Amino acid sequence: MTQNPFGENPLDALGEALGGALGGPGGLDMGALLEQATQMQQQLVEAQERLAETEFSGTVAGGAVTVGVSGVGELKSVQIKAGGFDGTDADDLADLGDMIVAAYRDAKANADAEAADLLGPLAGGMGGGLPGQGGPGLPGGLGF
Repeated sequence: MTQNPFGENPLDALGEALGGALGGPGGLDMGALLEQATQMQQQLVEAQERLAETEFSGTVAGGAVTVGVSGVGELKSVQIKAGGFDGTDADDLADLGDMIVAAYRDAKANADAEAADLLGPLAGGMGGGLPGQGGPGLPGGLGF
């Protein structure tokens, strides 16, 4: 059997070598790192819960159509201003459908912006960010 040039446990040697930069004398403090990761995970869960409970609105055509969505993109409400549409006119109904879609996209953009503001700091240092989180360089925007 050959002798390991790094001692009995190579990770101990690595910890000693990096000790000053990553946890002081004696190497890495894995307990502290685990505690910090657990705290960050709890903060992330709490932020996601707040987002899911918050309703964001989007409006088009001067308030003719308003849509409400949850912070996770779930459609909650659609409000149509009375008198603005003729239910017997096919063009009016097509326009109404387009306005509902546009209002939803506006509401979702508001929810995505809030999610990026709320979750972005928690994703710092996690590489590519969180799955479904919008923002520069982060695909998905709530995964929709």
